[in-house]
Amino acid sequence: MTPLSLYLCSLLKKNKLLICYNYLHTHGTPLHLVDRAARKTRLARLLDMNFRAVFRGRVTGKVLAQQSGAKNYREATMCTSSASGQDMTNWLWSIYHETKKQTEALIPVISKNSVNPNTIFANNEMSLHDIEIYGFDYDYTLAFYSRHLHTLIFNIARDILIQEHRYPEGLREYEYIPNFVVRGLHYDVQKALLMKIDAFHYIQLGTVYRGLHPVPDKEVIAMYDGCHVPLENMSDFYGKSSHGHTMKQFMDIFSLPEMNLLCCVNDYFMKHNIDYEPVHLYKDVKAAIGDVHVKGIMYRAVEADMENYISYGEQTHAVLKKLYEDGKKMFLITNSPFDFVDRGMNYIVGKDWRDLFDIVIVQADKPGFFNDRRKPFRRVTDKGVLHWDRIHKLEKGKIYKQGNLYEFLRLTGWRGSKVLYFGDHIYSDLADLTLKHGWRTGAIIPELRKEIKIMNTEQYVHLMTWLQGLTGLIEHMQVHRDPASQSVVQEWIKEREAMRSQTKDIFNSQFGSLFRTYHNPTYFSRRLSRFADIYMASLSCLLNYDFQHTFFPRRTPLQHESPFWPEQTTGGL
Repeated sequence: MTPLSLYLCSLLKKNKLLICYNYLHTHGTPLHLVDRAARKTRLARLLDMNFRAVFRGRVTGKVLAQQSGAKNYREATMCTSSASGQDMTNWLWSIYHETKKQTEALIPVISKNSVNPNTIFANNEMSLHDIEIYGFDYDYTLAFYSRHLHTLIFNIARDILIQEHRYPEGLREYEYIPNFVVRGLHYDVQKALLMKIDAFHYIQLGTVYRGLHPVPDKEVIAMYDGCHVPLENMSDFYGKSSHGHTMKQFMDIFSLPEMNLLCCVNDYFMKHNIDYEPVHLYKDVKAAIGDVHVKGIMYRAVEADMENYISYGEQTHAVLKKLYEDGKKMFLITNSPFDFVDRGMNYIVGKDWRDLFDIVIVQADKPGFFNDRRKPFRRVTDKGVLHWDRIHKLEKGKIYKQGNLYEFLRLTGWRGSKVLYFGDHIYSDLADLTLKHGWRTGAIIPELRKEIKIMNTEQYVHLMTWLQGLTGLIEHMQVHRDPASQSVVQEWIKEREAMRSQTKDIFNSQFGSLFRTYHNPTYFSRRLSRFADIYMASLSCLLNYDFQHTFFPRRTPLQHESPFWPEQTTGGL
């Protein structure tokens, strides 16, 4: 275990201030804290699980006991109940300063407990020993793209709006804004608002944008009668705005230019006082972005300048070679056309890339591929010529188009948990596979690297550790209802709110972390934990593990459970 947990154990035994080991858990993802590649002792694993939820109900009680000389928190509270206003104020601030002092003393130790960005994180226990067949999406799974691609998509779609949909020429003044949006955001089609929503359908105030400008919290609360978005208004299963759903969720990395363009066009119309229908705007932008892909404009641009658009450095070739040499079966199912995939894989892996795969399926039309039984497979030649013959088996070295998963399962017999499929789109790539077909799933989340690096910084560690300590103070001191005490507590609450905004801004000044809305998981994060058995920044993370490795999710105590588990003292650890 890390030095932090051992130090916390020592503090607990000495009846001193206890700061939760779970300091990063508040703003990270449920599985970001531990580098599972590192070996741990039995005691270390025990401490890792035990200290995760121990902060609640402990911190302030310990300090109070020291300050008052009382045997426990209850006595400490009782002995101050009759104190004067000034005495209470002084007493509360003494608790505050002592808590902060001891919190800051832990920062150097906590800072050493960094997370390895190349770790594979588990939502569900899974052993690579059981996996015989590996499947892959192409875009943002085998192939990674530079930010130049987002600029390209934005510019082409913007010009399509102007030339084909007769939008104002003034839109050409707008350029793609890197780091303005994050994945997983929701867009209210009827209100033209982009926002971040948490796992409980609550809007994170401060993250609602109309065009390029934030909407005041009071206005948001008035529009939605609070912050909650009813289930019937949320996006459908695949994140789309359809069948009466007013929200659209942007789940894939290709959606970043689309969100940018929506914001820019909205901004232009508002700036120039142009009356417009938000639903029409959304549909036009969606159509323009679709044309960039469907008409092959993006594909031709990337093929013409591979070095500019494809980021070769994710060690895709090394991963595929390792799997091939270990005798694993491999297949590719992608929505991209064969010419585009072929040129990209030639660039990334080499001309013999097809020798590594047992089955290659292009233009699969996911997620329909996983549900629609009507589309048969069709063989296509290297030059794009379609064959009309019935497909009786899927052969290595040949290329297939469309088809459906049910036919795929019948022809290959590749069923159940011996299959592991990787993709970047939580819905289109992974949801149906895990819910309906029992395949194991791996999510590729490139944003992880950046977020983990931020979480490892001294600034973030300092913010989150004190935020936890301050939250504990507020939780316990709120019981003092006299005016003097409440005045102090209100000051603490304001400080806490300011710190929460800082923790948001440290990831993205508009929308914060991909994984957290302050302390709650985001809507994206909840779906990730449901549909992906494991997740990682890139396929290259697989190079850090052998094929006998088992990934274990941490057993984090539920809110009603004790942080100290009787079964954790057994030899099963």
